[in-house]
Amino acid sequence: MPVQVEEILGKLREHGYEAFAVGGCVRDAILGRIPGDWDITTSAHPEEVKQVFGHTIDTGLQHGTVTVMRDHIGYEITTYRIDGEYEDGRHPKEVVFTAELREDLRRRDFTINAMAWSLNGATFGELVDPFDGMSDLEECIIRTPCDPDVTFSDDPLRMMRAVRFASQLGFTIEEETFEAIRRNAERIRIVSRERIVTELNKIVLSPVPSMGFELLELTGLLERIFPEMHNLKGVEKRGRH
Repeated sequence: MPVQVEEILGKLREHGYEAFAVGGCVRDAILGRIPGDWDITTSAHPEEVKQVFGHTIDTGLQHGTVTVMRDHIGYEITTYRIDGEYEDGRHPKEVVFTAELREDLRRRDFTINAMAWSLNGATFGELVDPFDGMSDLEECIIRTPCDPDVTFSDDPLRMMRAVRFASQLGFTIEEETFEAIRRNAERIRIVSRERIVTELNKIVLSPVPSMGFELLELTGLLERIFPEMHNLKGVEKRGRH
């Protein structure tokens, strides 16, 4: 954990609030990968975070997020929250702050991203893992922390994220999660092309992109997002093409 993150977590705790690193940074740290960024979640409300740190950047107050700068790097701090109904397949209509970390972790896409970690003065720190994300990491499984149909209905891009993580990490998509992607594949059409392309690029750049494209085909996503490639199935390849 970077010293800047330790300092931010420590300062929030000194003021009586809970605070943890959360999400992908925890997953990557456990896997021995270098996290691209470190997100922080806390029981403190945005105004309380602003009082603790003085100078902050309002990057998403409506969603409970403010940014604290340390050594020219921004660290997003977000209040524990419960998402309301998703109206556009991306953003919740409203968010409700909660005092329970477990409720915040429940709304996240996959169990391996639903873990929170804080050093909290201990040698190895405190890991909060209510949905067995650590077990899924050990068993190389992609699984949602709650009903996968709800997870993918809220934000259909999560279906492509499941494929991307499987392709990047060499993991298997858990059966119930896989079947939910197949049931909800049509909903990928409501996602913007820009967001789809971002995930597609990450699949192409993964260690085994063929695995990602095979999963896209098997789940029915490829037919919806890249029909030209889907239609090449079974076509004999000749020459340089």
